[in-house]
Amino acid sequence: MPDHGLTEKGAAMRLAELMALRQRIAAGVLVSLTERCPLSCAHCSTAATRLGRDLDEAALLGFLRTFTSADRPDVLMLTGGEPLLRPGLVIEAATAARSRGTRTAVLSGAFFADGGPLPSTVREVARAVDHFSLSLDAFHERYVPRRNVFDVLDALLGTGVHVSLHLLADGPADPYPDEVGAQVRRRFGTDVPMLVGQVRPVGRGGTLRPRPRPPAGPDPWAAAPCDMAAWPVVTTDGAVTACCNQDVADRRVRPGHLGLGDIRTTTWQTVRERARARPMLRMIRTVGPVHIATRAGLPADGYCATCHRLDGSDAAREWTDRAGTGPAGELLQSAAVHRGEAGGPAALVARHGPARHAHLVDPGQGPAVRPRQEHTP
Repeated sequence: MPDHGLTEKGAAMRLAELMALRQRIAAGVLVSLTERCPLSCAHCSTAATRLGRDLDEAALLGFLRTFTSADRPDVLMLTGGEPLLRPGLVIEAATAARSRGTRTAVLSGAFFADGGPLPSTVREVARAVDHFSLSLDAFHERYVPRRNVFDVLDALLGTGVHVSLHLLADGPADPYPDEVGAQVRRRFGTDVPMLVGQVRPVGRGGTLRPRPRPPAGPDPWAAAPCDMAAWPVVTTDGAVTACCNQDVADRRVRPGHLGLGDIRTTTWQTVRERARARPMLRMIRTVGPVHIATRAGLPADGYCATCHRLDGSDAAREWTDRAGTGPAGELLQSAAVHRGEAGGPAALVARHGPARHAHLVDPGQGPAVRPRQEHTP
């Protein structure tokens, strides 16, 4: 097995550490640099094409300059579309973030993996960031051969950055992650952890057959906290939301209670405070939107759709204000986050993807614990 000579810089951002921070409020910020992508993968949740909007560069860098060494996220996660269509901005953003103590991860579809040497711009990105993830699945392989992705992983590991693979299964019984996972372990050992998700009926993925069966909704009186409302999300129009749901990111719906500001006018400190302290968001993380709707006498039809309908409901706002304001609300939120972190990164992954592959997020740690069954958004 090759010795990839990982450096101290790379050791700062392993996939397991990145996922361990995912439920900590404002521990990270997700930024979509572009809606563009040169690939046309059939499963793409963003339906990215060669056209589409780019996030305003000056606005993003200005927002990053509001980070301070005492008040900044631990992680800046750069996505798209395809973020490496803007390699210069990735490098500038990572450099600005690092100067304030924030580490940077980037997720790419590896469109540049043509079987040749690693492009110099990609090598520069690898030196600038702290974690480099590549997507690999049956849909990507129609454009980017698996062997080319593996060669890129070898080259990236040689730069000292830690890497991971984001794999997708077309349903819980899909053997694809088993096949790729075995090849990865043979070639890379534990140097390439894998985050395995499932194709979702979102974006172009909504046209695939068969679609994955949606999970059963939670008992309306049971607590079903939202795992994904912890990290603020910067969308390509500059808005900052508390939600990574694709309908929200693509501006199909923009519920007011999920809005945290705009990078052109809002500092990180304001975003962080709104994310942590707003009673509605606290209770979405603590008991979930279906429970809130039930308390408010509203119909519940789907997890995320119910959350979107909370906007403008005086009854929902009044109940969350009572339950989520002040020290009591903060204590409830802290308890929910602590409970969600139980079992570590693998348990979180198991709640949102094929549970049998969840342990691959942290190779060598053994199978994931059995996931909670209340809900998967």
